[in-house]
Amino acid sequence: MQLPSVVAHRGASTDRPEHTIGAYELALKEGADGLECDIRLSKDGEIVCVHDRTLSRTSNGRGTVSALTLEQLKKHDYGSWHRHGQPAELLVLDQLLELVKGTNVQLFIETKHPVRYRNEIERKLVEALKRHRLDSQIVMMSFSPTAVKVFREQAPDIRTVLLLDRLVRYRTGALPSFADYTGPGVHVLRNDPDYVDRARRAGHETYVWTVDSPEDVALCRDLGVRYLATNAPANTRRLLTANLAT
Repeated sequence: MQLPSVVAHRGASTDRPEHTIGAYELALKEGADGLECDIRLSKDGEIVCVHDRTLSRTSNGRGTVSALTLEQLKKHDYGSWHRHGQPAELLVLDQLLELVKGTNVQLFIETKHPVRYRNEIERKLVEALKRHRLDSQIVMMSFSPTAVKVFREQAPDIRTVLLLDRLVRYRTGALPSFADYTGPGVHVLRNDPDYVDRARRAGHETYVWTVDSPEDVALCRDLGVRYLATNAPANTRRLLTANLAT
């Protein structure tokens, strides 16, 4: 049985502040197969790695990411809020691309929507990937079908995930032609475990978020999901191995 690839969700974000270079360096040290990040645009068009539209949860700053320049965003501390945190700088996508360069690690990049600059984020992402020449290591993701479609039109050789909070239109397992992988939350599989097989029959392997508990890890392993996003990559790897041995 092939185990799911372990993808570090926002880095090793249980043990380090999410979207900091320390979280991603720890994930690599722990042997993650992939890294996951969320990206947004600053007011002056720079790609930054921040999940929320505002700064209040994950920094000592305030305000909306898209309304602040890169210089303004960099003034804040993005690490001390975490229980294992210490002062940390804003992470920009270029730094993360440099981190994975020369490794076998895949980088799953989620563009956030809705946003003030609409699909400018996808255009900027394509430009960044061309500069770094990392196409084979990149997987683009979004909950927005339009975003995935726009990206695929500009970067046809880079794989994509259509993230799903609910199945609704995609219950059969089929996806639009611009999506390679399906990306349900683990709550979807708890309610409908047969979805993984339906998607596979329709030609789509599965990326599942966010999987931390022993029960969810075992579920994903047993269903044969391809990618498993987790906040605790080392512990999840141990759970996968232990489950396989039982």
